[in-house]
Amino acid sequence: MNDSLSYALVTPRAVAKGRAGGALARLLSRTDLDLVGARMVAADGAFAAKYAGALRGRAPEGESALLASYVERNLALGGELQGMLLLFSGENPCEKLLDACGEVCAGLGGRTIRDTFGEIAFPPGGGGEPSHFEPAVIFPRSQKDADADLLMFAGFLEGKENLGPDPAGAERALVILKPDNWERNSTRPGAIIDIFSRTGLRIAAAKIHRMSLAEALEFYGPVEAALREKLAGKFGRRARELLEKEFGFAMGEGAAGAVEEAFGAECAANEFSRIVEFMSGRRPGHPRPDEPGDAKSMVLVYEGEGAVEKIRCALGPTNPADAPDGTVRREHGATIMVNAAHASDSAESYRRERGVLKLDENSLGATIRERLGRG
Repeated sequence: MNDSLSYALVTPRAVAKGRAGGALARLLSRTDLDLVGARMVAADGAFAAKYAGALRGRAPEGESALLASYVERNLALGGELQGMLLLFSGENPCEKLLDACGEVCAGLGGRTIRDTFGEIAFPPGGGGEPSHFEPAVIFPRSQKDADADLLMFAGFLEGKENLGPDPAGAERALVILKPDNWERNSTRPGAIIDIFSRTGLRIAAAKIHRMSLAEALEFYGPVEAALREKLAGKFGRRARELLEKEFGFAMGEGAAGAVEEAFGAECAANEFSRIVEFMSGRRPGHPRPDEPGDAKSMVLVYEGEGAVEKIRCALGPTNPADAPDGTVRREHGATIMVNAAHASDSAESYRRERGVLKLDENSLGATIRERLGRG
């Protein structure tokens, strides 16, 4: 297999209108490409002009001119508006992205992203320049153009933090789209983002992350004691009951207590190891705990008034069976552990989790250069 690299940029206006999830759902479910990177991009005027210059003159000529003009006027909107840059790897990625994204002059059928989310209108009588144009997503049509654009993005992103300082008067919440969403290409990651978008919160940061074993142990460290307290006694009593039934006699108090304590503690520890393995793809004791794990997640930061509470409400309780209809875990969760997404439960948790996952960093630029052999 000869994998190549390409990208889709969900425009700042499309992201602001809550369309990033719908776009991602189409990109994943309509292609067999691997999502290998994601980052929110706040372009400045100089980069917008450079990107527009690269687009102008490409085939088809009418489309490239329209997109170049759009980029010049709308990519560097300033303030809080950011586009979402999505990096895809696979065979013939540009051709597959074109099929999923569609042509600039969007139709009405809803088959492609631009059919569904793109907007174009002409003055009365038709002809001339569009009076309104919103492509929803920008992508390259050829591998040559993809390589050139990606290197331009890599240069622009170099040295820039993935997530700026916490804003005054607003709250942030961290969300992880867990590994169960990435077992195959489907609409699930996008559908989950779509549910969170209904909170009205802004996406402040995004990245694709493979949690190392060390990160998973630190991230879920507070859960270990809670599991021991909650499960050890229950598992221990159940083990004693099964042993007494199997051998046909009641244990003495000392033996029963020893069984309950030892077996219960082992079960609680095993449950913790299962969580760590689920999130990192590796069990405790792996010889290389600091290297990226084998399980993929997507990490997002949402920002706005009451962000933690709004995200937790959209997420639903830990057990999907207890979650209200329409919440992430009710719609997409399976079990208490395999429950689609994680979200910070307090401002303090957000700050701790942000540090563990190094959200200030995003190696997307380095990933681009490495995969294009320009490291």
